[in-house]
Amino acid sequence: MKNISIFLLFITVLIFIGPVHAQDSSAIQIRDGVFIHLSHGVDSPHRLLMALKMAVTMAEGQKDVFVYCDIEAVKVLSLTAKNVSMKGFPTLHELLTRLAELKVPIVACPTCMRIAGIAEQDLRTGVKVAQRDLFFSFTKGRILSLDY
Repeated sequence: MKNISIFLLFITVLIFIGPVHAQDSSAIQIRDGVFIHLSHGVDSPHRLLMALKMAVTMAEGQKDVFVYCDIEAVKVLSLTAKNVSMKGFPTLHELLTRLAELKVPIVACPTCMRIAGIAEQDLRTGVKVAQRDLFFSFTKGRILSLDY
């Protein structure tokens, strides 16, 4: 009788501890994401470079990162865009190259592209035209939004 009681106690403990342990291990695999909304381009080099530097920093820190560019920012994503530099920051082209190496999605607003006269084939390697499903698929965790 004593062995049966110990066995039932053991099973009861496993039932309550097992699911908690399973939840903890799956939660570890979910990474939080950072959504960076960039509207400025060469009109505001500090905002432009800060946004992209933040994207690199977060991606190198093992966060899921998504960069959405609209308004003036779409113009810096073209193959013919001039490089932008500012003291204290890597250049525009260095940051975009690093983000491509880190496989960070960079997307451009299609309406803003059309207004700026930029076609899809004019975009730098790794930059895509924004599609609504992309906004919801870049991370499984919480989303922190930064607006530049």
